[in-house]
Amino acid sequence: MWILLVLPIVAYILVHIASSRIKSQSKYLRNVPGKKPFLIFGNLLDFLPGSIVFLDNLMGYLKTYGDTILFHDGLFSWMLVSTDYEFNEFMHSSSVHIEKSNLYHFFHGWLGQGLLTSFGSKWRNHRKVITHSFHFSILQQFIGSFDGVGDNLLKKLESDAGKDSVEISQLISLYTLDVICEAAMGVKIHALDSGNSQYVKSIKDMCNIVADRIFSYLSPRLYMLTANYYKEKRALRIIHKHVDAVISQRIEEHNQKAKKSESSQADDFGVKKRLAFLDMLLDARIDGKPLSRKELRDEVNTFMFEGHDTTSSAISFALFAIATHPEVQGKLFDEQTQIFPSDWKSAHASHKQLMEMKYLDMVIKETLRLYPPVPFYGRKLAQDVDFKGTLYPKGLTVFLFPYGCHRSAKYFPEPEKFIPERFENWTGKLPYAYTPFSAGPRNCIGQKFAMLEMLAIISKIIRKFKLAPARPEHEMQLAGETILISKNGVNISLEKRF
Repeated sequence: MWILLVLPIVAYILVHIASSRIKSQSKYLRNVPGKKPFLIFGNLLDFLPGSIVFLDNLMGYLKTYGDTILFHDGLFSWMLVSTDYEFNEFMHSSSVHIEKSNLYHFFHGWLGQGLLTSFGSKWRNHRKVITHSFHFSILQQFIGSFDGVGDNLLKKLESDAGKDSVEISQLISLYTLDVICEAAMGVKIHALDSGNSQYVKSIKDMCNIVADRIFSYLSPRLYMLTANYYKEKRALRIIHKHVDAVISQRIEEHNQKAKKSESSQADDFGVKKRLAFLDMLLDARIDGKPLSRKELRDEVNTFMFEGHDTTSSAISFALFAIATHPEVQGKLFDEQTQIFPSDWKSAHASHKQLMEMKYLDMVIKETLRLYPPVPFYGRKLAQDVDFKGTLYPKGLTVFLFPYGCHRSAKYFPEPEKFIPERFENWTGKLPYAYTPFSAGPRNCIGQKFAMLEMLAIISKIIRKFKLAPARPEHEMQLAGETILISKNGVNISLEKRF
């Protein structure tokens, strides 16, 4: 009986809250189109199947309602999704609206306040000191890692040569994990040889858990009641223990070298001697103080995440595109034999030779256009914004959508076709239409590292194997999660050239 009395009161309170919210927000978001929300679900019912429909549905919304739309992810919750060039330019170039959206909170247990998730003065200070680590003269030292780990990858792929269908994305992921471990921490974890190690498995678990949380309809308040909560706790214990041990070892080595001779520090810690990003972080100073162990761990973990899955995604999709476009592969192989006329079978590419691979560079750029590793990213407005007569409220989540921009005929003719030559005369007149590494103050700090790694490994693979479509031909199921993936894998076939 009491339920009958309480229900009208609850209903009245909800209606009052809704009407008050609508009234207080009435000056905002006027005339911004979008699909009409359905009751408390907003637009979420269209996305019940999960990440597998996310990209296609968003593309459909933008085609139906316009370049800038409201997406309702609940009764009182919405976000702005935009592929409008001028709005993207405004957001990317802003030094004010740099805070990431609440979706990035799911990374905090793992990445803490690293470069990806931090904002404000902490982000600016860390960005400033870390930028020096990606100078081209320093990046050249990592070519040896690309080469050595790449040779191991070729051996793994060689065992699959001749098969009708080979799923390559998992193997490529282990390759990039090996590379970034050497680059970030200066240690070898041999993921390609022991992909089931606790550390490797924990990294994979965390990537999957974050993706699950992004597309979960469960309130974050109830996350502690789920199995994933305890799985995350176990994974983070293993990850943090591993990284903390490496940091302790590096600090001890750093201190021992410093004691030997203060006068030799320039040589000991100069470009030639710095074998890992961690070594450079140990030398970094903010307001005269070194980074704390927690700050070091956050940045190393951030390197591990951003330099692992994103690069793996790009390499896998590039190989798939090459395998399914024989004319492109022919031009690539011709370029390789021109750069290595006498020893293309076994050559170890130098930095200079990698920079000569102009057509391969175009192939990678076209891959990043069709398959941007980060298909979307969220920002939060730091203050009210009046843009073209529409007022957007402080705190609004803005969903920037490079996947949509890159596949828009407004910016790229025949956008669904793989045409590397479109970048032959790319002028960059519309820089915010092509943002595979984001743009502006929060662009990807490691993009040169990633491009160098992709040039190095794809060059080795093309010289070793002739790629072809899987048999039967494989149709990828693209899904936007923490990165762009294919839900059913990335399958091709390989044939040894010699």
